[in-house]
Amino acid sequence: MTTADVSARLAWPDDVEAIASLQAESWQESFADVLGDQLDALRPHDLAERWRQTIAAPRDARQRVLVALERATIRGFALVHPCHDEDADPVADGEIGEFVIDARHRGAGHGSRLLQACADTLRADRFTRAVWWLSSTDDATRTFATAAGWAPDGAHRELAAETGATLRQVRLHTGLA
Repeated sequence: MTTADVSARLAWPDDVEAIASLQAESWQESFADVLGDQLDALRPHDLAERWRQTIAAPRDARQRVLVALERATIRGFALVHPCHDEDADPVADGEIGEFVIDARHRGAGHGSRLLQACADTLRADRFTRAVWWLSSTDDATRTFATAAGWAPDGAHRELAAETGATLRQVRLHTGLA
């Protein structure tokens, strides 16, 4: 049996080390100005246990981790789950809580496949709307998302880090019907 050269699927427990490594790299790239020296202590090994628990025993049956693959190598991952925003309906509204594509492999279609897998998974779990919080300065991801049919819904938030820095985010949404 042969496998496709590129694909997206639900994550397996054996994927946690690769997921944790990609997350650490992504956070180094994306949050250096917010987390500062705290990132120096961030180790993939420390993140792996959280991912192991999330994959093996999620807090909600509709919480899932997906991976984008090139052959057997993970090129990205995403976390989807019910939305817990105050103005959300956790039965109808799903959320992309984390979405990371390896910076060295962006533009190769992994993000598109993974985003479609997120929408398909949320739809299969009977969500009718999906939301995705993005950094207000992440123009590349926002452009990617809007080209795929996502749009700002007017919500925004500020997350304060222990460093005193603030991460400003905007919320995008899309229908899943």
